[in-house]
Amino acid sequence: MSVECERLHGVNLAQGICDTPTSDVVREAAKEAITAGLNQYVRLDGIPPLRTAIATKLREFNHLDYDPEREIVVTNGSTGAFYAACCALLDPGDEIIAFEPFYSYHLNTLSALGAKPVLVQLAAPAWTLSLQELAAAISPKTRAIILNSPSNPCGKVFSLDELCAIAELAAEHDLFVFTDEIYEYFLYDGRAHISFARLPGMRERTITISGFSKTFSVTGWRIGYLACDARWKQPIAYYHDLNYICAPSPLQVGVAAGLEQLGADFYTQLAADYDRKRTLVCDALREAGLTPSVPEGAYYVLADASALPGADSKQKAMFLLENSGVAAVPGSAFFESGRGDNFLRFCFAKTDADLTEAVTRLHAFAETGVAKA
Repeated sequence: MSVECERLHGVNLAQGICDTPTSDVVREAAKEAITAGLNQYVRLDGIPPLRTAIATKLREFNHLDYDPEREIVVTNGSTGAFYAACCALLDPGDEIIAFEPFYSYHLNTLSALGAKPVLVQLAAPAWTLSLQELAAAISPKTRAIILNSPSNPCGKVFSLDELCAIAELAAEHDLFVFTDEIYEYFLYDGRAHISFARLPGMRERTITISGFSKTFSVTGWRIGYLACDARWKQPIAYYHDLNYICAPSPLQVGVAAGLEQLGADFYTQLAADYDRKRTLVCDALREAGLTPSVPEGAYYVLADASALPGADSKQKAMFLLENSGVAAVPGSAFFESGRGDNFLRFCFAKTDADLTEAVTRLHAFAETGVAKA
């Protein structure tokens, strides 16, 4: 959709590029590191200042205590963290529970390693979880659960009650839980982030994954991390080294500076800015006849595209792009075959100028069925 959007000179609300400005603190620190010559390999688990800064952030924000020397790995994005953890802890034929709508990189990683994703559907429009369906999905082959909260693509934030119920099942069946918490600062309507590893008995079985792509608007830098019990760090770090050697050296310095120097006001303003963007996009989609499932967190909206012509979500996405100039991701990217055909995903991690243009085009589409030239 990004390629088609560029071809048609549209506004790209498809890919989650997060093209908002990067903090000067983060950018300048990386530039200084490059100039100072930090351009070679570093330790496979990341530079000590960044691991220490991550440990401090985990303690102060997530209320988790991890040893930066023994329990933290800096990775090539959160995707690299997930891949390395799966390589280390899963075997071909293992079954892994994932929630639908899902983030496709999670499922594709499992498939590439010969593991089997088992989907538990969340019910639209509120994306509610059936604990009965989750329990029924667990078999003797189940090895882990993937938990993405706040979620890409639907913006679901799992409640404390849901997390506790998942924890009970994980303990009962001796499962790992891989948590993708990359959108932990993007929360709305007074919600607070709850890291799964905080729950009683969950620290030893949880692989907590996050990163800086979204928070610091550096998706192209590929700096993520994971925190885990010391038993799991070395095999995970081994596979990360095997696949990536190390995360980009000078860029680690940049995000370490961000963690050390950007205070609570930065994160409060970040959530406020994205809350405003969420309202703009959801209002415009509603007016255009694309009823949104208003996200509780993250920066994506799944919208009901059943009013658009087309036999599937790809055709609906192309119709919208060709007639409004706004690109979205077809819902089929996030659902098993056939179940996502009436959804489109929109990303609102855009500059104000691009978002205003997209909203203007959606308003025009609502009025005439085509965008204004």
